[in-house]
Amino acid sequence: HKAVITVPAYFSDAQRQATREAGEIAGLEVLRIINEPTAAALSYEANHQGHKKVLVSDLGGGTFDVSVVSIEDNVVEVLASHGNNHLGGDDFDAKIVEHLVARLQAQGADPTAPRRAMARINGPGETAKIALSDQPYVRIEEEYLLERDGTPVNLALELARHDYEGMISGYIDETLEAVHIALKGAELTVSDLDEV
Repeated sequence: HKAVITVPAYFSDAQRQATREAGEIAGLEVLRIINEPTAAALSYEANHQGHKKVLVSDLGGGTFDVSVVSIEDNVVEVLASHGNNHLGGDDFDAKIVEHLVARLQAQGADPTAPRRAMARINGPGETAKIALSDQPYVRIEEEYLLERDGTPVNLALELARHDYEGMISGYIDETLEAVHIALKGAELTVSDLDEV
């Protein structure tokens, strides 16, 4: 009945309070709210002896956090954090969905009006993103998305990792900018880090 709840490091006080209240509504006694990077460092470096400087990067579904932490004999101290509460995996999925919608629109079919069609595009978009993590290309196919003039409209295309990386390059730049801001806040350089 007791819980320690983790939250993104860049959560505001209001978001932290809402999380605490949600835990209490669920019937839990919320002992503490801690930052996810701190929790990750504690878990990853359990029983660690010595001193390390570690950068923890956390790209979740809807938020991105990066923290620079110092670990010394199981004591974790966050030196600096930065992030974006409006950047996450969902945004990366959305880039693929935009690409799929544009492809269908170029064929004269607009999947944005029928909500069912858009729902059926979102799933393959996320699946494609995951596949492109370790494959050079992915084939995206979805049959009978919608009808146009009584004829079924199918989706079938190949997406290369290189093209996808081009779509998300702005998001990657945002994550790297956050890393540099966190390092500057910790008064460290990349070479000062022991691990990422």
